[in-house]
Amino acid sequence: MILVTGGAGFIGSHVQAALAGQGVETVVVDRLRDSGKWRNLRAHPPARIILPEDLDAFLARHPPLEMVFHLGAISATTATDGDLVWQTNVALSQTLWTWCAARGVRLVYASSAATYGDGGAGFDDAPDLAALRRLRPLNLYGWSKHAFDLWAAGEIEAGRPRPPQWVGLKFFNVYGPNEYHKGGMVSAIKVKSDEIAAGQKPRLFRADRPEIADGEQKRDFIWVGDIADVMLWLRESPGVNGLFNLGTGVARSYRDLAAAVSAAWGVPPEVEFVPMPANLVGQYQSFTEARMARLRAAGYGAPFTTLEAGIGRYVGDYLRGPDPYR
Repeated sequence: MILVTGGAGFIGSHVQAALAGQGVETVVVDRLRDSGKWRNLRAHPPARIILPEDLDAFLARHPPLEMVFHLGAISATTATDGDLVWQTNVALSQTLWTWCAARGVRLVYASSAATYGDGGAGFDDAPDLAALRRLRPLNLYGWSKHAFDLWAAGEIEAGRPRPPQWVGLKFFNVYGPNEYHKGGMVSAIKVKSDEIAAGQKPRLFRADRPEIADGEQKRDFIWVGDIADVMLWLRESPGVNGLFNLGTGVARSYRDLAAAVSAAWGVPPEVEFVPMPANLVGQYQSFTEARMARLRAAGYGAPFTTLEAGIGRYVGDYLRGPDPYR
């Protein structure tokens, strides 16, 4: 049995589907509410869904868990409720780490590329405290993920109990099906696709830094199926431990992204530039690119999906297909 927190969400539902496809019994911790998240699990329902407030009681019964994939979090980069974000993104992660360490249960948890801030300190996933302390996240979400990375690194360096396998994954810009409940936090690919479907040109933010041309802001965009593949590999690789980037290792511009979405729709690659929203100015990552050497050195050898191939699949098979869900 494997526990997947956030298992009805975007990335979590793909991990849960991949595990279900292997015949693994899964228990999901999440809230379905009324945003349509249940559709993320429609084709592969878990054995059980537990509300987050019931997790402590579930764990107190000492269930025979093989692993915990901890993907549940408040992931909005615009979040402002510091107390709620801390309890959800840091305190719960500490609880799961401690529980897994005490019971010999393997733990894989979601960190984020948002921990790198503006990228001034680079994108090296060095797991030691000295390297982590050089990072300066730009927003509350990134800071909360960074806070837990620091705490976990402190536990390791102090020699305190740890799970028999522990892995933190710094997700870069993930895109693909099942993200539809995320509202304003859906991927740029989904937003550009919706604009084209409405007969509009894809709109891109003007750059908020003078040295960057409009549309040349670059991110490391990764297909959600590649994320699930890494998770399955980690399950099969119990000796792998550490903090790892999870991107493609190649930064691509938003102009490239818009062109790929346009190609998937069969329309000319024309764009319209709009001002960056005031709440993003000064908090916007204009460049991210994962350094993937550590994950490769740990043994992961599968190729990552190119931006054009991933967007072509997302738009063609899902957004323009008969069923947009995985």
